[in-house]
Amino acid sequence: MEKILLKNVIIADGTSEKKADIYIADGVIKEIGAGLEHGADRVLDGGGKTAVMPTLFDMHVHLRDPGQTHKEDILTGCSAALAGGVGGVVCMPNTNPPIDSLETVEYILKKAESTGVEVYPAACITKGMKGTELYDWGRLGVKIISDDGRPVENAELMRQALEMSIENGLLVASHCEDLNIISGGIMNKGKVSEKLGVKGMDRASEDSITAREIALADSCGARIHICHVSTKGSIEIIRDAKKRGINVTCETCPHYFTYTEEKLLARDADYRMNPPLRTEEDRLAVLEAVLDGTIDCIVTDHAPHASSEKADFLTAPNGVVGLETSLAVTLTQLFHTGKLTLNDIVQLMAVKPRTLLGIDVPKIEIGAKANIAVVDLDMEWTVKPEELHSKSHNTVFKGEKLKGRNIMTVTDGIVRYEI
Repeated sequence: MEKILLKNVIIADGTSEKKADIYIADGVIKEIGAGLEHGADRVLDGGGKTAVMPTLFDMHVHLRDPGQTHKEDILTGCSAALAGGVGGVVCMPNTNPPIDSLETVEYILKKAESTGVEVYPAACITKGMKGTELYDWGRLGVKIISDDGRPVENAELMRQALEMSIENGLLVASHCEDLNIISGGIMNKGKVSEKLGVKGMDRASEDSITAREIALADSCGARIHICHVSTKGSIEIIRDAKKRGINVTCETCPHYFTYTEEKLLARDADYRMNPPLRTEEDRLAVLEAVLDGTIDCIVTDHAPHASSEKADFLTAPNGVVGLETSLAVTLTQLFHTGKLTLNDIVQLMAVKPRTLLGIDVPKIEIGAKANIAVVDLDMEWTVKPEELHSKSHNTVFKGEKLKGRNIMTVTDGIVRYEI
């Protein structure tokens, strides 16, 4: 294994920050201190402007494998993750076939073994994601269940899933959407959808199912995780539920605290995702919820689609890629504006997602296995879709100038990515 010496870096582990040198050998952090001098295969001087943090963990990713590998596969998705400083992901179950069998789980784990990324499959709540019958998750060995990509429409089935999750310790994650309210909408319902003359998605779709899931979880004392929160209404419902002691957690994505529905005026399907970009009022509500702790995690909902599929604004599937830009956007929007500290960001993107799933958080201490992201906080760069490691390039941040970039990812003591 390579010997790595990182000099003059800022160590941010989610609880404290300090400037130091780090020496890594035999895959392990051997020394942390000032003025370290070692013969190393790689020496990087951070100049006091480079952060070392635990690898990030994205608990909401669509790897499209098996069955849709023209969009993404496990190898390319993990490559994109490493480029973004992400060392672990949860892959959602809306694959083909869906993740509702031991064979599919084993296929994913086997294919991910050599990537350097810890991949945790999310199993379906219902068999085949059809919403008619619960699946027996116990034998799969997973940590999270979800029908993400669609809601569990039957409230009683969802209640039963939540009740059963208490016994097996699984986290239940909900895609909060009322399909009857959506009824073919392709973007947020409002002034922009009216101006474009296209059918919109009413926010009541997200808000109503968010409220339903919280009520169901409360009824049986289970925990519920709300996926990709995008509306002011859902934020208020979740904030109130937390105050009342209900065991609810939630996540959002960088595009929801960065952009609004105004992006859709370009009639470019790369700005379409589900839930959609919403109003400035919603954007500010999501931002406030990130800052005050109502939102527990920042994820990507990485959802690759081929360029040909995204070509038509009206008929394109929803979804954007995000693994390679999530940290950079968060640094640009929240760290460099003084809204969050590095430790806040580590909590949101590395610590809390793992904690929710009962996964050990990488330590930056002597004797620990080296699982780190090395981040140049001041590097300015422009997002060029054609340079992304993902097989698909449908990024909402194309052309965006960002400040801060992951420049090296080390997992299990091995350099997996380096600029």
